[in-house]
Amino acid sequence: RKAAADKTIKLWDGLTGGIMQTLEGHAEGINDIAWSNDGQYIASASDDKTIMLWSPEQKTPVKTLKGHTNFVFCLNYSPHSGLLVSGGYDETVRVWDVARGRSMKVLPAHSDPVTAVNFNHDGTLIVSCAMDGLIRIWDAESGQCLKTLVDDDNPVCSHVRFSPNSKFVLAATQDSTIRLWNYFTSRCVKTYIGHTNRTYCLVPCFSTTGGQYIVCGSEDSKVYIWDLQSREIVQVLQGHRDVVLAVATHPSRNIIASASMEKDITIRLWFDEPSGQESGVLSS
Repeated sequence: RKAAADKTIKLWDGLTGGIMQTLEGHAEGINDIAWSNDGQYIASASDDKTIMLWSPEQKTPVKTLKGHTNFVFCLNYSPHSGLLVSGGYDETVRVWDVARGRSMKVLPAHSDPVTAVNFNHDGTLIVSCAMDGLIRIWDAESGQCLKTLVDDDNPVCSHVRFSPNSKFVLAATQDSTIRLWNYFTSRCVKTYIGHTNRTYCLVPCFSTTGGQYIVCGSEDSKVYIWDLQSREIVQVLQGHRDVVLAVATHPSRNIIASASMEKDITIRLWFDEPSGQESGVLSS
């Protein structure tokens, strides 16, 4: 899936590259989208201050969630898809009841725009980060802030997510560094460098299908892959012609998707499989 400044969501067949659906309804550009874990719904966050919930079979939104008072920048579903967490330029983190379409909690989370929000694997915790450089762990049920993680230099935090086992938090910051935090001890246990990230909110992720790796785009138009344990760069993927804003990894196959911006409005699929299939390009 792809969300864009043109106010649309596009659904692609991830293997053939065919476009399946275009969803339209937001009045302004879309900053983030998330699939529910059962694959039934898509949520979108927009500069029009709303979140829209979509069924891929329907071209109109199922629900519109209103409450943010400024741009909605990021969102994610809980593991069982009953809750949605969002963050925005109003500096709040909001937890929504999806079925009822209403806000359950408003967390005065940060002192700058919230750039990422994520549930852990069982939905009991939420992690958020912001341009204020803080990473915060929240109790999803009570809304209490359990922990604040901050680096000495306090760089702008672009993105944050829990590791697959939820024991760590992966954070990308605009000092061209990705950090793996043990949030129980509040210690940064690993750092990954080599890419360039000074300006944009880049999205790193874990790859666990063919080993344990960290994958992230870069402002030098490349995709970097690090060995999670050794922190060494094991591969650099070249082909994009502009900043690689986002990457995603396939849940069961060795496939990486990467999306670039203005000069190169494409999504590229990178295959590392016995079939030897070459990388593909989905062009909008």
